[in-house]
Order: sequence, then structure tokens, then C-alpha cells
Amino acid sequence: MLNRLQESDIKLLRVFYAVASCNGFTAAEPVLRMQRPNISAAIKKLEERLDLVLCHRGRGGFQMTKEGEVVFQETKRIFNSFDNFVFNLKSLHDDYSGHITLVMMAGLPLSYHLAVSKAVKSTMKKFNDIHVNIQTRLYNEVEHVALSGECHLVLSTYDMVKPESVTFHPVEVTCSGRLYCAPSHALAKYREGLPSSVKIEDYPAIGISGLSSANYICEDTRMAIQTFSDSYDACLSAIMTGEYVGLLPDYVLSNQAAGLGLVPVGKSLFEFNHDLFVMNGKNTRLNPVLRHLIKEISYFIQQVDK
Repeated sequence: MLNRLQESDIKLLRVFYAVASCNGFTAAEPVLRMQRPNISAAIKKLEERLDLVLCHRGRGGFQMTKEGEVVFQETKRIFNSFDNFVFNLKSLHDDYSGHITLVMMAGLPLSYHLAVSKAVKSTMKKFNDIHVNIQTRLYNEVEHVALSGECHLVLSTYDMVKPESVTFHPVEVTCSGRLYCAPSHALAKYREGLPSSVKIEDYPAIGISGLSSANYICEDTRMAIQTFSDSYDACLSAIMTGEYVGLLPDYVLSNQAAGLGLVPVGKSLFEFNHDLFVMNGKNTRLNPVLRHLIKEISYFIQQVDK
């Protein structure tokens, strides 16, 4: 079993990372510039080093094991941190080339993704030899990845108490939302307001992991949270069962949930406004490349909302 990471292990992990990312040996050949027998040999050697089976390959196609999934996620963290280290080191020498990792909160609207792509394109045109790795994370993970060194920047809403270890750059955009239910839910008939005889506490609700508990309180009314989801997309699925009410940003209604007939309960009941931020850990060195990217992300997202 591996007790100490060696240079040869890093090379083997890079092979596995490429294979897992490409979801197969054949697809990884042009990425690694290696032939399949050599790739297979490298994976086998890594499995021996780790004393784990990382993937199954055969007539059924490529499939990672549970252990392989864990190794893949940890490998991703290692290489993200390493790329960030190299990028920051180059910045000390006024060399602004290398890889930037940008994390976006899962569930942001497509229009924001397109705005980010324009910001990335603008940044790559301005600075030579810059490559941007765009990833997504769940809402309850964004603070951690900003702090951990896994990425340079995070684009997310954030409504918790802001930690001093994270720097927040306002995008000047607010994501509004409210309480929704499925058209089959008993509360769907109260779109314009709830009569005093109807109590929200009597209806099971679904919450979002990591979201401030203040969102679930409206004056003297408190939502009856029975279970949690890890994203707005998962929350939407639970609401559509007709068994739960839940909070959703309004942009979900005009994107993923368009045509599903979701009903805002009690008009503006539990209405929320979450500011959008670009975030970075205090240990991230904001060189001209990152500052330019932050500015461009803010600009293009603001254009979306005009």
C-alpha cells in the first residue's frame, strides 16, 4: 500500500486522472499521447501501488469503482492545488501564464455560464498562454473550495456570515426567489396569499444544505423542513413530487423548470434576495490576470440582467 507519494506516482495519477476524465482508455489516448497498452499498464501499476481496484474494463466498457471515484476526486484536488501553486509562483516573477481554476456554484442559469465563457475568452485574449479550468460545486462546498487552494476564484451566491478568510467581490447582481410548490400541491391554490387558517408549518418542506436558516423564517412563520437537498436542481425534483414546498431562485422557473407549472406560494412569502459574488481565499494572490477575469465576469453577467 502507498505510504509516501513519489514522482513516479504523480505520473501514474495523471494517467488515471486523464482516463477517468475521458471516461475510457481509448478516449484518453490523444490526451495522454500514449497507446492503450501503455495506459493500461500504468493503471495496473497504480492499482498495485494503492492496493485498490480503481476501474473495471472489458466488454461492458469502462467503469470506475467506488474506490476509484474517491481517488479521482482526491487526484483532482491535488492537481488543482498544484496548478494553482505553479500559477502563483510564476506571478511572483511577473509571468502570468498557466492554468486558472474557476469554480461555479451548481445550478446557476445558462445565461451566467455563457457570460463566464465570454469573460474567459476576453482574459485569454489579453494574456498569453492562459488556460482556464471551469468546474462546478454544490452550494455548501463553495466556501471550502475558496479556502482550500483547490481553485483561484469561485462564482456563487452567498448569504451566510462572511468569513474573514474569504474575499468577496460583488458582481452587483441579485438572485431573487421565493417559496414554490408543484401544481398538484394543496397550497397551489394560494398563489396570491395565504388565509390565516392555513399554516405553512403544517406542510413538509425541503431545505438546501448550507443555506442560512434565516431563509426559512418569515416574520412569525417558520418552514417545516423535513429533509435537505444539496442543490436547487435536487430541490426542484423534490418539489415536483407534490409532497414538499421549497425555496427556489426565480431564474430556475425561466430555465430548468420552464413549463412545469410551479406555483409561488403566498405570492412573496419567504421571498429572498441573494447577492452574487466572485470569491477567493485570502491566500490567493490576485495578480493582473485574476483581477481582469473578476472584472470581466462582473461586466458580462451584469449585461445579462440589463
